[in-house]
Amino acid sequence: MTEYLTAELWSKLPNMFHYKGKPTPWVKMTRPGQKLHSFLEGPCFGDLGNMWLVDVPYGRIFRINKNGKWNLHKTYDGEPHSIKHMGDGKFIISDYKKGLLEYNGTNEFKTLATEFEGQKFKGLSDLTIAPNGDVWFTDSGRTSLSDPTGNVFRYKTDGTLVHVLSNVPYPNGIALSPDGKLVYLAATRANAVWRFLADYPDPQWPMVGNFVQMSGGLGPDGLAVHENGNLAVAHAQAGRVYVYNIFGDTKAVIELPEGLWVTSVIFNGDTLYIIEAQTGSVYHVELKD
Repeated sequence: MTEYLTAELWSKLPNMFHYKGKPTPWVKMTRPGQKLHSFLEGPCFGDLGNMWLVDVPYGRIFRINKNGKWNLHKTYDGEPHSIKHMGDGKFIISDYKKGLLEYNGTNEFKTLATEFEGQKFKGLSDLTIAPNGDVWFTDSGRTSLSDPTGNVFRYKTDGTLVHVLSNVPYPNGIALSPDGKLVYLAATRANAVWRFLADYPDPQWPMVGNFVQMSGGLGPDGLAVHENGNLAVAHAQAGRVYVYNIFGDTKAVIELPEGLWVTSVIFNGDTLYIIEAQTGSVYHVELKD
């Protein structure tokens, strides 16, 4: 049975952190004619229970404490789309402009990858860290149904970079099942979530299935998997989140009271946190199963 829920506001980007400068190239490309005070994406939880998230067009990394208080942790010359905690004070960042980065949590960035076999990345989107420590990330650029050439890569713990897929119409959110055996991928411009085996037996490309076909909005953006295997999907420009079980059945539909640009989702226990970029807000909702 599908639950219909409304998320509650947890915290909102303070006005003091609203960007007031001229539109950047990223804003001009993705939101032509608009002025954005921020575009929040890619959250994670780090030490002490703080939430970390990034501001794509302005190269900002924010930290929010348990009480919802914001701190501008870092500004750098990049376009970060996602940040994930590595468990030792370090972070991995997928940056549309700079590639796959390692950040030491204070002031140093290390470039892990900017290309594959001489071909520069189109522009990185999301990432996730597998239970074994491998980093899976998406390379979307400006791909779509008219140019379905987006990529998925796997950066292994030994430094090997594996090209997993090359045929995705805007690969975006990516997440793994709790045991690390299944990969869920948001094919945003196909308005679908794909699924395939992480360790596939095929000689080159994995066999990929259409796990969920969506409609409306722009398409699925960020993904998050609960410890019970349920998949939460941020539906971009639709102002809602869907939760599916392992069979693809709809378990919950979560509406937001304000804002349509749902970019990311993340679980903390049974609480689902939802990032909404239009208003610069973080919402939350309790899910029981």
